[in-house]
Amino acid sequence: MWKFLNFIQKNLVWSVPACMVAGIIVGALTNPAPLKALIIPLTFLMVYPMMVNLQIQEVLSGGDTKVQLVTQLINFAVVPFFAFGMGQLFFANQPLVALGLLLASLLPTSGMTISWTGFARGNVSAAVKMTVIGLILGSLATPLYAKGLMGAVVEIPLADIFRQIIIIVFLPMVLGLATRFTLIRTVGADKYHKNLKQKFPAFSTLGVLGVVFVAMALKAKDIVGNPLVLLSFLVPLAILYAGNFLLSTIVGKLFFNRGDAIALVYGTVMRNLSIALAIAMTSFGREQGSEIALIIAMAYIIQVQAAAWYVRLTDRIFGPVPPTLPSPQSQS
Repeated sequence: MWKFLNFIQKNLVWSVPACMVAGIIVGALTNPAPLKALIIPLTFLMVYPMMVNLQIQEVLSGGDTKVQLVTQLINFAVVPFFAFGMGQLFFANQPLVALGLLLASLLPTSGMTISWTGFARGNVSAAVKMTVIGLILGSLATPLYAKGLMGAVVEIPLADIFRQIIIIVFLPMVLGLATRFTLIRTVGADKYHKNLKQKFPAFSTLGVLGVVFVAMALKAKDIVGNPLVLLSFLVPLAILYAGNFLLSTIVGKLFFNRGDAIALVYGTVMRNLSIALAIAMTSFGREQGSEIALIIAMAYIIQVQAAAWYVRLTDRIFGPVPPTLPSPQSQS
């Protein structure tokens, strides 16, 4: 089982489309309405495991205040408005799709921020802080941004979104921290870090694929009626990610050393699509939530592929790792 879970986690660029296709087939051939009941359990499966490894205590360590401030400035003063503009340009007549694009931009960083920063041999400690800060700020800011930017064309259930964020973000965060503390007290820190820590993200990926499957199944008949709708999302998503990569790379090159610059890039480009999916599917009605979720699901394909290619380019962009720089393992 672990081999299978690790395989789908490492191959999201293929496993997400596979679940999308499977969901469309099931939804087109059957009545998908009962699948709605799976959204809450799948959402918990998606969010809770990622919270177990969340290192909130890292936020209290200093030394990289400048890169943290610039990262969150890009995350909340630039990217959401860029996404909003892209939504107005490409989806002026599809406000729910535009809202989905905005939601995807409002929740920065995920566990993959830390992983990709490590792969590129950037500052992993800074990436951990970005992940925690971005998750908390994004969760609090998302309802307000959504209401302020899209409230004129889409009814934003502000109270429902805040309620769902408490349930799908902060409750799993508390339970995750309690789980981590209990495991370390029970089996010891060494065994936790060596044997258990790596297993939780695989379960989170399983939840992601389940939510994607349900979202596609619920919208399957509409998609079958207009099969090009999903492909139409790829161009604006590609532009959004390309613009984000370009801005963050330029800022990183101009103002930060290699390690901090790489953390800045992945701390601003990688979005927490899992939380965005969860908000879309639990805070809105079945039809609305599924339509909002479509473009968020497509974003997984662009995000994973773009992150992988950027790792290959980091040495060309920022130069090779200085010989005195500690390895990512020692930083984490």
